[in-house]
Amino acid sequence: MGDTHRIRFEPVELEIEAAEDETILDAAFRQGVSLMHGCREGQCSACKSFLLDGDIQMDRYSTFALADYESEEGYVLLCKSHAYSDCEIELINFDEDELRNAVPLQQLRTRIIGLTHLTHDIVSLEVELIEPAAYVFKPGQYSDVLIPGTEEHRSFSMATTPTESARVQFLIKRYPGGRFSGLLGGGLGIGDELRLRGPYGSFTLKKDSERDIVCIGGGAGMAPILSLLRHLVEIGSSRRVHYYYGARTAADLFYVDEIRELGSTLPGFVFLPALSEQTTADWAEIGVADGDFGFVTDVVDRREPDLSEAEIYLCGPPPMVDAALALLDGKGVARERIHFDKFTTTIPQT
Repeated sequence: MGDTHRIRFEPVELEIEAAEDETILDAAFRQGVSLMHGCREGQCSACKSFLLDGDIQMDRYSTFALADYESEEGYVLLCKSHAYSDCEIELINFDEDELRNAVPLQQLRTRIIGLTHLTHDIVSLEVELIEPAAYVFKPGQYSDVLIPGTEEHRSFSMATTPTESARVQFLIKRYPGGRFSGLLGGGLGIGDELRLRGPYGSFTLKKDSERDIVCIGGGAGMAPILSLLRHLVEIGSSRRVHYYYGARTAADLFYVDEIRELGSTLPGFVFLPALSEQTTADWAEIGVADGDFGFVTDVVDRREPDLSEAEIYLCGPPPMVDAALALLDGKGVARERIHFDKFTTTIPQT
């Protein structure tokens, strides 16, 4: 372990210590400080900040997240930054309430109690806690799941809520050749142990907000949205929710009955699937009141003329999230009211 240095964050006047062999973002998590972050892989720019003073070196990152000219000006990605002196850093994106009320990082041993194939490529993975007895997290957050026998991990959102803290559910998209998801086709089974680390993420309900909520999701991106919906029902929320879910065909829809049941207790709830590879569907047979066709972001554009006062939650494949961010920017939605998870895959996409 290398030397340890003091890191001071402005304008929030918080300090942490960071060892040279850990990233500043990981050091913050370790000390219960939840800095703004997204992919934690140097690809999304959510943790971009400005180095005011000190010596920082960065691991390899994508220039889409941090352009060369930004790096030359002093901008850094905290998920890839190592401090080699005391540093002063200006945070660009931050939620002070989240910063000061973070859930501490936890290491967990779990046992698989459920593996259910929901569609041809989406699997529900359920685990129970072995140690500790409960998992403390906020609805909408995610965990690192360690690949058995290695220290490698993949990140997945919890679909359950903290009230079920002894049982955790993940919704996982299977990729051919996937280092972890590929194990869900037979390499892992009931009773096998998995190690988790978390929680991470700021895809959480904002304290004291009563704004309408619009969720836009696709694929396994349903997981954190399902956690939010389950939590809203648990607390008897009166907030109006519209949930747009993108799928290729009706065969790719799942949990329709549960979403409809959850929505029956939420005022003004709307669940609207968007099918990108179908042009007709019997919505009553599917079990929803209404649906639409085309990419989910195009459907939102048609159906939601004014989103300027809503809280927006996005989770799905990176192209969907990018398209949604562009749409919301065009509709004048303030960036601080947009919350998103954009997980990447290590499998080349064709």
